[in-house]
Amino acid sequence: MRHVYQRKYPEYYNKIKFYIGDVRDYESIAASFRGVDYVFHAAALKQVPSCEFYPMEAVKTNVIGSNNVINACVANHVKKAIFLSTDKAAYPVNAMGMTKALMEKNVIARSRQMLENDPILCLTRYGNVMASRGSVIPLFLSQINEGKPLTITNPKMTRFMMNLDEAVELVLYAFEHGKQGDLFVKKSPAATIDTLADAILDLKNSSVGKTIIGTRHGEKQYEVLITSEEMAHAESLDGFYCIHADNRNLNYDNYFSKGNKELDMIPSYTSSNTTILNKEELKTLLKTLDLFKKED
Repeated sequence: MRHVYQRKYPEYYNKIKFYIGDVRDYESIAASFRGVDYVFHAAALKQVPSCEFYPMEAVKTNVIGSNNVINACVANHVKKAIFLSTDKAAYPVNAMGMTKALMEKNVIARSRQMLENDPILCLTRYGNVMASRGSVIPLFLSQINEGKPLTITNPKMTRFMMNLDEAVELVLYAFEHGKQGDLFVKKSPAATIDTLADAILDLKNSSVGKTIIGTRHGEKQYEVLITSEEMAHAESLDGFYCIHADNRNLNYDNYFSKGNKELDMIPSYTSSNTTILNKEELKTLLKTLDLFKKED
């Protein structure tokens, strides 16, 4: 890996230090935090089938590993740490989402324990990044190149559409604005899988067509980025939502004696109730991806 980055970023190589470690092993990562001001934690076991078959391995990486990162940040007086999460943590239905949800809960719980000079712990949450490894866009392009029809699980299924630059923008926004326990979500448009397939077929000038194979096990009809319960204390910002950590403690008497009827009226923020792109709008967005730029 070191040599890969050396070739890819030769102008920065002398400014980069490389460490071998495992977030599951606190001792192996602790030294790499010395002298560090800011941490961006993206290490995760996030392949859904792998987590389904080996859920305890997901716990070790996604939950215990992220807690090791927090401990290393505290021990080395890091100023701020941003933890990257996923839409699958909202109303989780699989082991990967459940462990990422527990990661979020632990980051927020630990943020309540931080003292004045301790690190600021905050989070970002987003769906699949367009054209990222393992996502549907590279699959569709591969099927076109092989002359095969595009396989669609459910044509009405919706997904948020965010490119890599927008994902980085979200992380940087959290870096600049995050307070203790904040969780940030970027407001993003969405599209149906059917529209996405049609847009790609148009851009590739392909006639391979589409075939519907049915929804796969554990797959959601739409992505949820903010639950209804979280929307109750989410702040709407310019292009983002911020879910502020509440001030709960172990004195639960306050929550038995009174409630909030308004909570029943707040919908979740999902890929089905955000702005839905049509085919032409989606084609314009797809053209911003390197996979399509290379063909211009």
